[in-house]
Amino acid sequence: MVSRRSVTRAFLWLAVLVGGPLLGAKLFDLIVLAGAWSARPPASLAMMPYGKAWPVDTGLFFIPFSAAMLVAGFGALIAGWRTPWRYRWLLCLPSIGILLLLVLTVVAFWPMNAALYYHGTGSPKDTITDAQSIAMAQRWVTLDWVRVVGASAAFVAPLRALTAPWPQDTAPVDPPIVRVMLALVLAGVAAFIVWFVTNL
Repeated sequence: MVSRRSVTRAFLWLAVLVGGPLLGAKLFDLIVLAGAWSARPPASLAMMPYGKAWPVDTGLFFIPFSAAMLVAGFGALIAGWRTPWRYRWLLCLPSIGILLLLVLTVVAFWPMNAALYYHGTGSPKDTITDAQSIAMAQRWVTLDWVRVVGASAAFVAPLRALTAPWPQDTAPVDPPIVRVMLALVLAGVAAFIVWFVTNL
């Protein structure tokens, strides 16, 4: 029978192997790609990595890697739930962190991406002024540093959990109300993932 320790560590390894490239790509996206298209809006917005000029959408990389990170994070958290909090908090960071970053992406970045792209291409759907595009591009870059910090934590936490000794003691069984709350949270996460995938 496979132990909870082995399952937890397998998910942690997946989180590390996926989190490293994800963090590196996020830094490249922010410093190189966003550095180019946000340099002098609105003219520089033509370099946004969307549309016919860019045959590969950056989302084709970030979406599957973020999904794998989400699975790895929640898999490790569920498998290692009975570990004491001194260890369990390391399992919470990748799962909750990536989930919050995906929510931030949907709530803040998707609308800004659309608005900046429409403005940069002169689309009939354009609803912002040149001055607004400059402010929005700056806000985009600032918020993207939040994603970099979050991706860093989501990478370092499972790496630390892998190198820390596996706790020999276990946390007490959660009361029924806590288990119900956890089930509702996991159902909410699953619902968000389904919504996210269907709206790509």
